[in-house]
Amino acid sequence: MTSPADSFADLGLSTSLLNTLAEIGYETPSPIQAQCIPILLDGHDILGMAQTGTGKTAAFALPLMETIDVKLMKPQALILTPTRELAIQVAEALQSYAKNLPGFHVLPIYGGQSYTIQLKQLARGAHVIVGTPGRVMDHLERKTLNLDNLKTLVLDEADEMLRMGFIDDVEWILEHTPEQHQTALFSATMPEQIRRVAQKYLVEPREVKIKAATATVAAIRQVYWQVSGMHKLDALTRILEVEDDFDAAIIFVRTKTATVELADKLNARGYAAAALNGDLNQQMRERVIEQLKSGALDIVIATDVAARGIDVPRISHVVNYDIPYDTEAYVHRIGRTGRAGRNGNAILFVAPREIRMLRTIERATRQPIAPLTLPSRADVTNKRVADFKSKVAEVLNAEGLDFFANIVSQIAEEQNVSAEEVAAALAMMAQEGKPLQIAGEDPPPARPFAPDNRGERRPASFGDRERKPRFEGGDRPRFEDKPRRPAPTGDMVRYRIDVGREHGVQVKDIVGAIANEAGIESRFIGRIGLYEDSSTVELPAGMPAEAANALKRTRVRGVPINLRPDEGRPDGGGERKFDGDRGGFKKKKFGDR
Repeated sequence: MTSPADSFADLGLSTSLLNTLAEIGYETPSPIQAQCIPILLDGHDILGMAQTGTGKTAAFALPLMETIDVKLMKPQALILTPTRELAIQVAEALQSYAKNLPGFHVLPIYGGQSYTIQLKQLARGAHVIVGTPGRVMDHLERKTLNLDNLKTLVLDEADEMLRMGFIDDVEWILEHTPEQHQTALFSATMPEQIRRVAQKYLVEPREVKIKAATATVAAIRQVYWQVSGMHKLDALTRILEVEDDFDAAIIFVRTKTATVELADKLNARGYAAAALNGDLNQQMRERVIEQLKSGALDIVIATDVAARGIDVPRISHVVNYDIPYDTEAYVHRIGRTGRAGRNGNAILFVAPREIRMLRTIERATRQPIAPLTLPSRADVTNKRVADFKSKVAEVLNAEGLDFFANIVSQIAEEQNVSAEEVAAALAMMAQEGKPLQIAGEDPPPARPFAPDNRGERRPASFGDRERKPRFEGGDRPRFEDKPRRPAPTGDMVRYRIDVGREHGVQVKDIVGAIANEAGIESRFIGRIGLYEDSSTVELPAGMPAEAANALKRTRVRGVPINLRPDEGRPDGGGERKFDGDRGGFKKKKFGDR
């Protein structure tokens, strides 16, 4: 096994890429990065067993970047991912690594996105393609994607692609790639079918196996705020004001620049804050930590590397202002609070596109992270008023107020107003740039993230029995509902697709294809009936035209499904007609002509 590397400079990366990593805030490679990067730089194929959240994106992306010829505007690397969310996440990571590589272009392609947009982008040229199997396969068949110049092929989360029914598409793509290229396959588990693919398509691969960090501190309250409808800075200040047991905090961001910018903004809002990053020398770093310990500072904004080794008992809160790249970083971050037998608080800001990382952190730490409701204007106002009253009460209990009481009486007499009105004016003056009543409106509540129900089972009960549908020609459909999904609510429309039992299709294949290509979560997919040469599936009424069109071109196990409304339901329902206004199909009501 490769010995742990102390820095990325030990791994053989170029100076340009090392400078980029330093700017991003990377200094010490994770175990999978330390093992995989030298192997890939040496040109070997690799078979990696690693969970999401171990830092494997950088493990394959950084060596890949070293092979790119920016002058050649043709795909030189292809990364296959099971979902559009992961494709976007990987593409964004590659773009950040290319900060000092002018002209570099990475293109994510996935189902549910307009073909017109993708065709234009492919025509302009891209160095790296990150895509889902179905859409990549579609472009290869259309000859709108050319892999003649391919140097590197990455299969990311191969077991997830198997689970979603894409493994046949993956093999088809592998068979349509140039013979000479480097292949990296990553999978959290290694089922027999994935092992078979590796043996068939990888050449003398080196194997790397990494375990994800699973430990965390039980005394830490973990919550997340869904980034929506308000700037993160405004949300941060609201949360910090209303938290009852707030004493001191470390706020984690990804870059050194962000530490300085956020510290300046918080200072401007009246907080005692300072930046802590790799640009500070040891003396300045120690001074910041000492100020945090003594109470001269209440907030430190830090990068992962700069915060290592901080042990300040008064840190009551850790805020993940930028979500970490891997679970190990998250565990290290929140470990800065909840020390010396105290309770701690960890707050995570999560954008909708970062939901995968949130679920990965929950699985890795084996603890649920509850949603945090953003404090309202009324909540903040009430807290500020309560603090103001407390300060006034302290002064009222002090001695030596006679002089000031005399001044208030004089003002009241001169202005012909009451003492209460003078007190109100003084209270307004005492706000010191931090008004007791905040202006503006509360943003609308964010649509909550869907729960992660993968792998859940519920016991069958008497009421769970499905009625057997009527069938024609002796072709009895088989309704498979294990694991059972909660029945979707709202109007549903039944569609027919051209894949069935004779194609070896299973319910999970259909669910995976629809979820990936049309962006319809599995919980919104209704009953699926498997016939010999076709299947039926219930989908929400009023499906957007773009999603419907994407599904018409979708493949399951390499077969075009040709989605269309089912002409007459086996359970006796009415026929459907196309609803041009809503972009989907609707029930044909009595009296329609």
